[in-house]
Amino acid sequence: MGMISEFKEFAMRGNVIDLAVGVVIGAAFGKIVTSLVDNIIMPPLGWLIGNVDFSDLAWTLSPARVAADGTEIPAVVVGYGVFLNTVIQFLIVAFAIFLLVKGVNRLARKKKEEEAPAAPAEPSEEVVLLRQIRDSLQQPR
Repeated sequence: MGMISEFKEFAMRGNVIDLAVGVVIGAAFGKIVTSLVDNIIMPPLGWLIGNVDFSDLAWTLSPARVAADGTEIPAVVVGYGVFLNTVIQFLIVAFAIFLLVKGVNRLARKKKEEEAPAAPAEPSEEVVLLRQIRDSLQQPR
């Protein structure tokens, strides 16, 4: 029973729940970025370079063929176009996260500046004179 209650305490900590929320939002954000790259960025980019669909770009190492017994052997293909799409998606996600972290850091810095205590006020002239008198009286003669 001790391990179950310990696990429950661990799972209900704020950090674990925050992490779970972050993972779910990150997965949804990943789908948005995938759609952005596949449906908005890549079609115009492919059109600009000559009606090329990046997801169709591939090197065929061995074409499809039919074996002697009549079974089809599929082509061996390196799909570098899909890889290019994935790299572009990564760059977009990385840039968006960079902007998000930069914004959060700016807000945190601003909040720290607001919370910073004000410098102590300079002592009045009377206090300075009294301290000088005290110090001179404490010095051995």
